Amino acid sequence: MSNTEPQLIQFHTHGESAIGYLAVAQIQQDIPFVVKRLFWTYFTPQSVIRGRHAHHATSMVLIAVHGRIEVHTEMLNGQKNSFLLDRPDVGVWMPPLTWHTMQYSHDAVQLVLTDTEYVATDYIRSYEEFVGLRGR
Repeated sequence: MSNTEPQLIQFHTHGESAIGYLAVAQIQQDIPFVVKRLFWTYFTPQSVIRGRHAHHATSMVLIAVHGRIEVHTEMLNGQKNSFLLDRPDVGVWMPPLTWHTMQYSHDAVQLVLTDTEYVATDYIRSYEEFVGLRGR
């Protein structure tokens, strides 16, 4: 897995429609880091755009375990990507210094895995501050 830009991760799936499915993500194999924190969001109104930040040091994997999430990312070099998460067996990996926004279907449940514990100073909450890091 490239460590320079966000990308989709396809998780291993077992099962069939008659009995249901199981998606598996192995730490440091499918998830490219040791997970130190996880959190989830749910019942986010469709009109709300979440995220609107980047992290100095944190890598993340976002998974829509239910519903649909549109993820938009921007790297310090200006590269922009869009990802549609609408299956529980696909996630998007984001390295540090990735500005991101998410918009959810109302029924979306998002699971986030990170490689760091929560530290408030890791967050870059101003887009102007993020852009100001270019060329450093």
